[in-house]
Amino acid sequence: MSSRERKRAERRKRKGRSAAPPEAGAGPEAGDDADEASSPTDLAAAAESEGVSRSELKNRAAREQLEPLEEGERPLVVTIGAVLSLAIAISIVVAWLAGVEVQVGNTDIEERPSAFQVFPPAILFAVMGIGMLRSRYWAVLGFQAIMAIIMIGAFITLIAATSVFQAISTFLVLTIAGTLFWFTVKALARIQMPSPGERTRGR
Repeated sequence: MSSRERKRAERRKRKGRSAAPPEAGAGPEAGDDADEASSPTDLAAAAESEGVSRSELKNRAAREQLEPLEEGERPLVVTIGAVLSLAIAISIVVAWLAGVEVQVGNTDIEERPSAFQVFPPAILFAVMGIGMLRSRYWAVLGFQAIMAIIMIGAFITLIAATSVFQAISTFLVLTIAGTLFWFTVKALARIQMPSPGERTRGR
């Protein structure tokens, strides 16, 4: 049986246990997992019996529905983030070598940035991109944080937009950053899960 078929079988078993009615007199400890609570009352009872919050039980149930990554597998959004990060790192260095000048503050003065202003962010994006290619949790988390910063900046810019073009372009940036941020949440959860091979060795 392949690893994907094994994961499907595990999900079917969990759904079967969730659909089966509980035995008489059996509490949450008697075979009912947190993800099997079908009503707010059951959820509250399970949370009280295990000494955890209801949100933790819901998170646990959500994690049970995720598929662990295969050996060498990388979520699509992580690949997209890696390519974007490496492209940004390369573009920063190439633009600096080409002598591109940037505007200084709110003035009309333009000057070429120093190496100290160019290489730290370029190195940061390069390291993050390489880390994401290797599906490293810290790299994906860093990318997600940058997307959150971009979303905040884009939202502020959208509010203060003075032209239709600026509003549309800013909205597109906000949409793309928000989409990447949303999908990296699930990717982070899957990266944290042990792979099927690790689960087998753990048994």
